[in-house]
Amino acid sequence: MGKEIQLCLVASVLAMAFVSGSEAASTLPPESKQLSRKFYKKPINGTCPNVETYVNHQVRFYWNLDKSITAKFLKLLYADCMVNGCDASILLDGPQSEKKASQNSGLGGFLIIDKIKQVIEERCPGIVSCADILNLATRDAIHLAGAPSYPVLLGRRDGYSSQASWVDLPQPSISWEDGLTYFQSKGLDILDYVTLLGGHSLGKTHCQYIRDRLYNFKNTGKPDPSMKKSFLNQLRKDCPKERIKGQRDQLVYLNPDSGSNYRFTNKFYSRVQTNQAVLGVDQELRYGNITDEISQEFAKDFEDLRKSFALSITRMGVLKVLTGSNGEVRKNCRTQNPKR
Repeated sequence: MGKEIQLCLVASVLAMAFVSGSEAASTLPPESKQLSRKFYKKPINGTCPNVETYVNHQVRFYWNLDKSITAKFLKLLYADCMVNGCDASILLDGPQSEKKASQNSGLGGFLIIDKIKQVIEERCPGIVSCADILNLATRDAIHLAGAPSYPVLLGRRDGYSSQASWVDLPQPSISWEDGLTYFQSKGLDILDYVTLLGGHSLGKTHCQYIRDRLYNFKNTGKPDPSMKKSFLNQLRKDCPKERIKGQRDQLVYLNPDSGSNYRFTNKFYSRVQTNQAVLGVDQELRYGNITDEISQEFAKDFEDLRKSFALSITRMGVLKVLTGSNGEVRKNCRTQNPKR
């Protein structure tokens, strides 16, 4: 693809997200009677007009105690919406639930969602779904970390079941082509793909997910040749070739520039451009013409990233939602309501 054509395509993709005023609404999920910003202010739905205030207060309280909740909520929302739609099935307990899938072994934040739900139930019993609470809590947590706040459409219902066998989340070493294909299979596009990987600007990963890059890339017995040498050496110190018997697998920050501050920044994309991404799936952004150009744009312009992130996470947040008479509003996010 010629460079001029390539840049025109990137510009057109980015322009879809960065229009203003009434034009912006055409790129966002539309409001409806069953999914709207004012859903809990309508008497027909059972009112809880201050639900966003209640959630925000709780998130702010827990974020001040532990800033890692931002990364935990982002992972929870992704694991929920990308598998069976945004129905809070990831929150259900059970021996064969989605929580038990190998891809979800590192998830956290469940206890805080439980506590937020308890507060909402005390004020608005039986009205606000766990799916809506998870979406609101994630929005508020990433805003505290530096991402923009954005309107959350409300009215989701909670799913009845959760199966580990449903979990098809890709491994963190896949190619950009396979990653994009997965996102497209869920109804998202290339801009969503590059943007939502920006969630890796905060959080941690286990060494098991990057040892292949460090020691045996594509079964060569050598490290990934694209990695910056100094960065490779640092990661090898943090992640020894063999895990010490009896010890838990080490954790490393996905974005060392943010580290324990858990800040949402565009430095993640700068690291991609300088071959210092931790996960293989992130470094792969350099190898697609359009993914690379979008990454370069985000590395240069944080505001472009912020706008695009608000759009893409909103789009992800309405995938295959249950509304109306479908699903239920759980009283406890971990279990189905007792059958009447």
